[in-house]
Amino acid sequence: MSSNIHVTAIVDEGAVIGEGTRVWHWVHISGGARIGKACSFGQNVYVGNDVQIGDNVKVQNNVSVYDAVTLEDDVFCGPSMVFTNVYNPRSAVTRKNEYRRTIVRKGATLGANCTIVCGVTVGAYAFVGAGAVVNRDVKPYALMAGVPARQIGWMSEQGNRLELPLTGNATCICSATSVQYRLSDGVVTKETQA
Repeated sequence: MSSNIHVTAIVDEGAVIGEGTRVWHWVHISGGARIGKACSFGQNVYVGNDVQIGDNVKVQNNVSVYDAVTLEDDVFCGPSMVFTNVYNPRSAVTRKNEYRRTIVRKGATLGANCTIVCGVTVGAYAFVGAGAVVNRDVKPYALMAGVPARQIGWMSEQGNRLELPLTGNATCICSATSVQYRLSDGVVTKETQA
């Protein structure tokens, strides 16, 4: 199975696109981009040169994935969400040597119209709510909302809210999968099946 690239899309020479990836209308993928298998890029997406994208990543309409951004496997980028790569931009000051790396770990969801300020790491399976502004690192499984974003809960790998406190020690069963999650000293982990 090869990739499916719409005739209106521009894929610069040198870009690597994995099998089964779909590139829709008016997408521009720069030549240095490295994209995995079974991804989907909605209408009007831009992917920069210094970008690495894993397998099964979904980038919805009107998202620009700028240089210095890494999206691991199974990341979801909601419509019109925003990445930045310069912390203090000025039109008259060139700061390409000051790009701050942003990493979005496996399975994380970035809701519609949220903003990820450069230099942060969004933890595995974290869930950033629509319109939130993330300006610091996000823990794995954390549910984030607001401007600036703050943690309001925890999410399962299935995308269901976990009935766990923000701090302390506790366990919870995901209502969709019956998998147990453990909160210990501010860190959530999924319990392994025996």
